[in-house]
Amino acid sequence: MRWLYIPFLLISLGWAQKVGFVDAQSILDRMPEYKAAEQDIERLTQQWQREIDEIYARAERLFQEYREQEPLMSPEMKRRKQDEIEAEERKARELQRKRFGPNGDLFKQREEKMKPILDKLQQAIQAVAQERKYSIVLDRSAGGMVLYGEPAYDLTDAVASRLGLR
Repeated sequence: MRWLYIPFLLISLGWAQKVGFVDAQSILDRMPEYKAAEQDIERLTQQWQREIDEIYARAERLFQEYREQEPLMSPEMKRRKQDEIEAEERKARELQRKRFGPNGDLFKQREEKMKPILDKLQQAIQAVAQERKYSIVLDRSAGGMVLYGEPAYDLTDAVASRLGLR
């Protein structure tokens, strides 16, 4: 249990680290390039969802046709029509997985568009922290669990200013 007292000993010996915090999301929300990237991603998402919805709608139309014509179909015709419907549904699911899956196109686009913006933010945070001699900077917006922070240690405006934002 003696190890619990070590941080307090370090602080009392003058080895305390200066800790600040930022609200990274509020900074990002002020960045025009972040807003543009979000809009591009939203446009792509809507476009891809429309493509998927069209395939599902085509499968639904095929199914409705099948139901209407089923009494008149031979077993072979039924099987072919069912296979056609299943193929359309499979095509829609595969496209949905390709676009929105864990490593899908949306993930890749988000990473491609956001990485330069997040790198720029990170560099600004690092520069402000180094200028002001902060050892640690927490992100209040990313679940950093900053329940309270003395306003003097809030670096949000300084980082925004460094990025040329109001």
